[in-house]
Amino acid sequence: MADDQFPGWHGTTIIGVKKGGEVVIAGDGQVSLGQTVIKGTARKVRRLSPGGYDVVAGFAGSTADAFTLLERLEAKLEATPGQLARASVELAKDWRTDKYLQKLEAMLIVTDGTDLLVITGAGDVLEPEHEVAAIGSGGNFALAAARAMMDSDKSAEQVARDAMAIAADICVYTNGRLTVESISS
Repeated sequence: MADDQFPGWHGTTIIGVKKGGEVVIAGDGQVSLGQTVIKGTARKVRRLSPGGYDVVAGFAGSTADAFTLLERLEAKLEATPGQLARASVELAKDWRTDKYLQKLEAMLIVTDGTDLLVITGAGDVLEPEHEVAAIGSGGNFALAAARAMMDSDKSAEQVARDAMAIAADICVYTNGRLTVESISS
């Protein structure tokens, strides 16, 4: 079906900020279909606890695809307890090579309080520079805003909240209803 017949799902902004021994992942709540807001209170940031090991994850893209990836990540974490980077690389390898997973359209930001990583379907596991990562339609706006605030006295959570507010003011696919999860190193 052509894009003009079915405009597709758009939206979301997810940001991860690592500062002062704390990592925060925040995500907005808007889901849009074309130019219509379908839902304004979606939760796109989740806490995972495979085997008692806390991980916070935020996702942008298709919800069903993201949940599939989160389940796979949990399984990888159970197989490699306490090794987020290794589990993320294993997930990215599967995502890149498995014919079913290759069709998934989502991105993840994950943290265990020590590592902050972006995982993509292109096989990337990226550790962001400047301790800030952002994905989604408003990701670049939130990333720029957060980077500008990193040298301030603001906490990781306040940087994330303020950056998300700026993204919501600029990106029509992002709203100000946030889900915020933090984890300490």
